[in-house]
Amino acid sequence: MKKYLSIALLGLFIAGCHKTPPQPLGNGDVSKVIGQMADVMIHDVTNPPLASRFFAYTCLAGYEVLSQNDKQVKSMHGVLNDYPAIASPKQISGYNSQLSAILAMYETAGKLQPSGSLMLKNEGTFLDSCRKIGFSDEMIDSSKSYAKFISKKILAYAKADGYRKINNYPRYKLKHTPGSWDLTPPAYMLPVEPYFNTVRPFTLDSAAQFVPDPPIPFSTYKNSTFYKFLQLSYTKSGDGLKQEEKDIANFWDCNPFAVQNDGHMLIGLKKISPGAHWMGITNIACKQTKASFSKAIEVNTVVAIGLTDAFICCWDDKYRTNRIRPETAIRQYIDPHWKPLLQTPPFPEYISGHSVVSSASAVILTHYFGDNFKYTDNVEIGYGIPPRHFSSFTQAAKEAAISRFWGGIHFMDAIDNGIIQGNKVGNRVLDKLKQKGA
Repeated sequence: MKKYLSIALLGLFIAGCHKTPPQPLGNGDVSKVIGQMADVMIHDVTNPPLASRFFAYTCLAGYEVLSQNDKQVKSMHGVLNDYPAIASPKQISGYNSQLSAILAMYETAGKLQPSGSLMLKNEGTFLDSCRKIGFSDEMIDSSKSYAKFISKKILAYAKADGYRKINNYPRYKLKHTPGSWDLTPPAYMLPVEPYFNTVRPFTLDSAAQFVPDPPIPFSTYKNSTFYKFLQLSYTKSGDGLKQEEKDIANFWDCNPFAVQNDGHMLIGLKKISPGAHWMGITNIACKQTKASFSKAIEVNTVVAIGLTDAFICCWDDKYRTNRIRPETAIRQYIDPHWKPLLQTPPFPEYISGHSVVSSASAVILTHYFGDNFKYTDNVEIGYGIPPRHFSSFTQAAKEAAISRFWGGIHFMDAIDNGIIQGNKVGNRVLDKLKQKGA
């Protein structure tokens, strides 16, 4: 009897020693967190600049975990402005670095986003799936402790970027001068993030590092350059659009503030931000190339950093130039009944935000995946937007830029100069990473 009992105990011991390790996580797990963040942003009607900030800090939390555990992933200390040197928590053991990275992202998004409780609920569902692929409760607990430690450090870094101070700034006042921006229908919303240029950038020396050429001077003189721009928008972005041009404009709309009239009510339409769209493209590329978990974290982080710096640059120009939107100018000086194809977003016209952030993202993604990367963009298929095919990220960025002219919400100089500014921001991000070998 004792003999058989000893053999049984020995078998249990051997089985314990040869316990199957958990299955590794992949780029799909990274993509899932980003997609869930985008869903919460739609729920919260998160504005585009703020959305980029949420993505950046959330991705940085996951990146920091990997930089402490993967020699191929370099620290952002000395690369990003004021980024701290974060020591690894030596007291925590038995964790899985991939799991900790994902949990650090959930923890950070859960604290940053207004409806962060939804992200923490998603985290619980994710952990249930982890148990099914071999993660023990002990490993999950240790990984979560590590994640919370890192998330706390990243949240402290985020808190110091100046965004919270914006609430204490005076309310933005409309100038009501000829050629200046004014509220637009149908909701006549107040200006979005007029002080976003005061937020600490990640790689830029300042928000004004890449100031573009000034916009064409406002004029109602019919032979002036501005009036010719006005006429061009009036004739080429309204009823004169071809179906393909309408399709492209609608594909890149990405306006979280879009509303429609329903009797005496205004109903909000569910749309993602430009940044969320490009984060989606990032994960399409990661999936298509079967990128490793670490590369997926890295690329998402760098794109999110580029998006934030692009918005900081762009918003600095918007509220400094304070230029009138085509919709307002055309109604005042040409046709009081004219409507653009797309709803005009609630902030000044110059410079085109989609042109800047799309170009910056394309530069970064081209660096990681090459010049002629063919892909199908189905990011918004869940919102009734059919997919489009692209031969490169640059082609997509140029299409996103011109879509703003066809949509009737930007003049051409805002688009052309936006592309130039975005290219500069994207290259700046990459140059900073190269300087420190990150």
